Amino acid sequence: MNKLFPILLLTLSSAVSCFAQNIDIKSSDKHIHYMGRVDSKPDSTMLSWSGNSVKINFSGSEVKALLKDEGGQNFYNIIVDGQVVQKINPSNQKQWYTLAKGLKPGRHSLELFKLSEWAFGKTWFYGFNLEKGAQILPASPGKARKIEFYGNSITCGFGNLDTTKLDRGTPPFEDNYQSYAAITARHFNAEYSCIARSGIGIMVSWFPLIMPEMYNRLDANDSTSRWDFSKYTPDVVVVNLFQNDSWIVLKPENEQFKARFGTQAPTPEFIIKSYQNFISTIRSKYPNAQIICALGSMDATRAGSAWPGYVQQAVKNLQDKNIHSLMFPFKNTGGHPSLKEHKAMSEQLISFISKNIKW
Repeated sequence: MNKLFPILLLTLSSAVSCFAQNIDIKSSDKHIHYMGRVDSKPDSTMLSWSGNSVKINFSGSEVKALLKDEGGQNFYNIIVDGQVVQKINPSNQKQWYTLAKGLKPGRHSLELFKLSEWAFGKTWFYGFNLEKGAQILPASPGKARKIEFYGNSITCGFGNLDTTKLDRGTPPFEDNYQSYAAITARHFNAEYSCIARSGIGIMVSWFPLIMPEMYNRLDANDSTSRWDFSKYTPDVVVVNLFQNDSWIVLKPENEQFKARFGTQAPTPEFIIKSYQNFISTIRSKYPNAQIICALGSMDATRAGSAWPGYVQQAVKNLQDKNIHSLMFPFKNTGGHPSLKEHKAMSEQLISFISKNIKW
């Protein structure tokens, strides 16, 4: 046993030494480009919002990342040279993950993109590791265009991977990368920020948090956490909310209905004013942005629904030529939008932006 001990130490020492010869890139390294609202500390960066991403440029054949997830529920796309190559589901143990290997010699880009929403927990990113002989390259210049979305489950991509029609909203079936929002951002080669949670509304949600209380948070779980709006100034803001409000206002027995409205459902005037107030708040943060007030493609825009009119009236009342309304037609199928329906939404939004906004 005593003879084996030095051999074991030598083996471990060699492994550590070999790994140490690799290139260690800390989360705070200037060569790393983050997208979306992230909370950077000296030793790690917290990823929580849908669409948060971490990107590097490098020459080499292999990349590892050191990650720890809060509850082991989140999923990430690994995107190499613009192509999704795999999906990972980090555990709640801090450990290394091989994101790419066996790449051809030369320059590459790698992006870690968060697919699941913040309700499923946070992930801490500690850094990358490249093999010996590789080289980290300067970050790509910031994209000229910036877009930000405020939304609910539709914008998150809730259930868009579920082809069984069970409309499952668990993390394996949620893919923000293939949401209409992210598709639109990529079409315009724009930086992307997504402030969304399934079930949220402007006046009332299925839980005790509404968008006017969440929109300005860095950590959505922390009511004292504040985002510094000077860090990201979008050219275009898309708001797609009111789907959840449209259901809950019809449920006086619902606890959140009682908490927000008491015993009386809100009047059309109150609904319109609530929407106006939120859009005015967004305008105060982004005086020069083009704001698109969208609704759909679930049943809030079905034939005969009053909710498109509420949004359109609010936009009219604001008397701002740079605030627009856009209705996604009711998809007339069960559950949340499918991948095909997200693609259709993105095409409509892309067309609208192309025709109405110069950026």
